[in-house]
Amino acid sequence: MKQFWLQFFTWWNGETLGTRFYTWRFGKPVGHDELGNRYYRAEGPLIDRSVGTERRWVIYNGIADASKVPPGWRAWLTHNSSLPPSEETYHPREWEKGHIPNLTGTPLAYHPPGSQLGTGQRPPATGDYVPWSPAE
Repeated sequence: MKQFWLQFFTWWNGETLGTRFYTWRFGKPVGHDELGNRYYRAEGPLIDRSVGTERRWVIYNGIADASKVPPGWRAWLTHNSSLPPSEETYHPREWEKGHIPNLTGTPLAYHPPGSQLGTGQRPPATGDYVPWSPAE
């Protein structure tokens, strides 16, 4: 029962009931990635003119974080590639990095030098700032 209420009220945690029903009714499984995300395409004559000839979507494993989609699957989702990585011999390039979660809002988030939330000492004021005055 807890899982039902979580799916009903938490859109960011996996799939909602509406997404589950739509996937069950129209979705054709295409594959999954190493992070456990599942990928689908619309089955039948459904055409969404805003995204092309077929609708493609991902159901995240856990919290919905778009940075958890690998580059090969991202290309397929955005219609930059016609074949999904599960149907081709996709090998990540040596310059592609692994998944790093979005750290915004966490203690590990990036804070530039001089930020109030940054660690260390703020740089001293240089005195080169001259405020604007409407009388001038």
